[in-house]
Amino acid sequence: MNDAPRLETITPANVGLACRIQVGPEQEAFVAPVAVSLAEAYASFETAWPRLVYLGDEPAAFVMGGFDPDAEIEFFRCGIWRLNVSARHQRAGLGRFAVEAVLGEARRRGSKRATVLWKPGAAGPEGFYRRMGFEPTGQEFAGQVVGAINLC
Repeated sequence: MNDAPRLETITPANVGLACRIQVGPEQEAFVAPVAVSLAEAYASFETAWPRLVYLGDEPAAFVMGGFDPDAEIEFFRCGIWRLNVSARHQRAGLGRFAVEAVLGEARRRGSKRATVLWKPGAAGPEGFYRRMGFEPTGQEFAGQVVGAINLC
């Protein structure tokens, strides 16, 4: 079995597996369940970029990028909309792999900057995103901090 993470498109064959990914209980207040994210992706099919991260044959994380260069709000033009790493696979580099995949897709599309929003809190993802290179912009949206990273 190959234990290197890989990215896969969400399909009818794996959507049920995607919906089973659960973060730790202390993180549930900071990220929507995958099923909710997939419903949002369906409703935003032209701009959402949902993907599964597999570890071997097992779905271990879900990431959703958003790419809408014409969005009125600048921080919705390119970025990470969701990241859910299953509780049992955390601290294995899968979050980093997923974020780098979205940033790679952003670069492929010609984006110069990507954003992410996070809820502040002790069990929240701020430290992770800061270690990935995102910096707070000073903006907030719906109680969330807006972070950004330059892709140049």
